[in-house]
Order: sequence, then structure tokens, then C-alpha cells
Amino acid sequence: MAITDRNLTGTYRGPAMDNSATLRRPFFSSLRWGAILAGVVVGVALQMVLTMLGVATGLSTLEVSAGESASATGPLLWAGISMLIAAFVGGYVAARASGLKRKSDGLLHGATAWGVTTLLFVVLAASAGGSMLGGIFGTMGEAMSQSNNSVAGGVLSRQFGNVDPGIVDRFERQIQAGNRNDAIQLLTGSLNMDPQRAASIVDQALIVAGSPEQASPQGRAAADRTVQMASSTAWMVFGAMALSLALGMSGGLLGASGARRTVWNGSSTPQAA
Repeated sequence: MAITDRNLTGTYRGPAMDNSATLRRPFFSSLRWGAILAGVVVGVALQMVLTMLGVATGLSTLEVSAGESASATGPLLWAGISMLIAAFVGGYVAARASGLKRKSDGLLHGATAWGVTTLLFVVLAASAGGSMLGGIFGTMGEAMSQSNNSVAGGVLSRQFGNVDPGIVDRFERQIQAGNRNDAIQLLTGSLNMDPQRAASIVDQALIVAGSPEQASPQGRAAADRTVQMASSTAWMVFGAMALSLALGMSGGLLGASGARRTVWNGSSTPQAA
């Protein structure tokens, strides 16, 4: 007796074997990259469609004349829902198009389609925000390679661009010495800066330079809020990606369940098993 597989359309994927032959399949099946590409294309296209639906819905309900401001919660929530739906559908298409029926096949193709889609979005995001990422990593490299007073001067330069080197040098010395009030007076007197903004910049420079105890309580609290917000955002992104992976693999399982096994008993008519 020989065994072969067919999908729901009744198309047989392999020739029947004679009764003396034994069908052996590897424990780890090979990837069908054509099917994975199909899942990626469908998943990305579906996410784009859902994103445009969210944008159109949001713009149609926004009334600028009434003084309404756009909220970031709704778009972020819809973006997460769109990503989850696209991951599930992409995993289903990849597994279904592979023509393989085992659960491991569905999980593998669903996870691979999710991984390719995720890498694609990372590349696109890095291309669109290349200058922003460059600025972030440039700031990190500057903070690790330069001394504390040079970092303090870098904070001032990033706020105003080209500043008189003499002012930058005096500002660096004040920050290095921990003279918060003198640094604020320097900015307000030399750059005609608002005192509140000057205090905020000085607090940032003190914290970056490694002297957070010299900053004001308000400045330290603002820095803590920024770190906590970044941490919360990172955990939310991680949770969304993990959930999308689970849904992609679930879609792969569902897609793989569409194949049926057919048993050949030596007759011309196959029997489904």
C-alpha cells in the first residue's frame, strides 16, 4: 500500500507508489520559499489595506474646525490589530500554498513568513528613519567616546546648532563643576534664552554628563519619566511582535490542515484517509 497527499481541490502532489515501496518523509521538511513569498506578499498587502482603512476612518471622523485634536491611542491600537490580522493571514497563505499537511510544516512556514515580513518592515523603517537612527546611534557613540564636559557641550550644540565656541567652553566648565545656577545664567545672558528652557537644558546636560545629583528634582523626574516611557514602549512592541508570531504560526497550522492524506490500495480509485 502506498500513501500520497492531495489538497482539498483533489490535485495529487505525487505519483502513486507500488505496494512494495515504503513512503518515508524527513522529520524536518524543507521550506517552500514560493509559498513563503506568497504569504509575505499577502500579509504585507493586507496590512497596508488595513492601515489605509484606519487612516481614512480617522480622517473622516476628525473635525478640526471643532477644535478636536488627533489622539495617538486609536492609531496605535489599530496598527497593532492590523499587524496581528496580517500575520495570521500571511501564515495561513504560506502554509496552505506549501501543499504540506503536517503540523510542523504549518508552524515552520507560518513562523518563516512572519520572520521575513518582520525583517522587511524593519528594513523599510530603517530606510525611512535613517537620519533619526543615525542621530540616536551618533549620540550614543558620542556619549561613550567623549569626556563628560564634551558631552555637555554636545547637548548645547544639538539644541542650537552652531554656538560660539567660547560659550560652549564656559558652559562645559560650569557643567563639569556642577554649577547649575551659573550655567543657567550663562545661557540666559549669552543666548537670550528663556530661564525655564535654560534650566531644562542644564538639567539634561548634568544628567548626561554623569552628575544627576546636581540637577533639579523636576529635571530628574522628567528623565525618569522619559526612561519609563521608553521601557513601556519597548515592552509593548515586544508583546505585539510575540503575539503576531503566535498568530502567524496559528495561521500556519490552520493552513496545513487543509491537506488530506490519500491511501492507494492498488486500485485505480484512491481512498481518503
